[in-house]
Amino acid sequence: MASLREAQKQMTRRLLLDAGLDLFGSKGYAATTVDEIATAAGTTRVTFYAYFDSRSDLMKALIDEQLNERLLRTRSPEHGSTAQDLIDAVRDGSRPAIHAWLTQTSDRWPSIRPIIRIGRDAAAVDPELRDLVDRWLEEAISDVEDGLAQARRFKPRQRHFRGVLAMSQLDYVAQHWGEADWKITREQMLAELADSWVSLLGD
Repeated sequence: MASLREAQKQMTRRLLLDAGLDLFGSKGYAATTVDEIATAAGTTRVTFYAYFDSRSDLMKALIDEQLNERLLRTRSPEHGSTAQDLIDAVRDGSRPAIHAWLTQTSDRWPSIRPIIRIGRDAAAVDPELRDLVDRWLEEAISDVEDGLAQARRFKPRQRHFRGVLAMSQLDYVAQHWGEADWKITREQMLAELADSWVSLLGD
């Protein structure tokens, strides 16, 4: 019985997260209320507050849980979340390894793009969420830094900034791919991005 109750609680929480994501995407974060999220999830305002302290708290959970889940990132005591496959690809440093990781990651762009955009939209109007996405990107930058450190590649003072440059490129391309008229195919885009990453992070 306890396991059934726990499963129901997890389901309710998931419904609230999904409803929040849908409404933030369609109406905008600022225009969406707690009552609307609760109604869309088929529950009540009271139930919402049993799971989340505020609308901001739900937005943080979307970043911490759904975004990390979609990118296969796991909890990390060192820097919030980590992706071992990213660390491994950077440590390897070869073009095939980096290209393979970028290709795999680009397959997830359609599912992660809305969360990142909503997170930035929310941060612009909610002081509690300022720098929310940037803090999350910093965790990915730390993975790049870890991979370079494990490979003993570049000087310690260079590793973090090279991660900043690599993830800035990836973030921009991920957010605009499919909408910008860059006149290249997906394969060409990934090849160019891989070349740039190898130049920044490889041997």
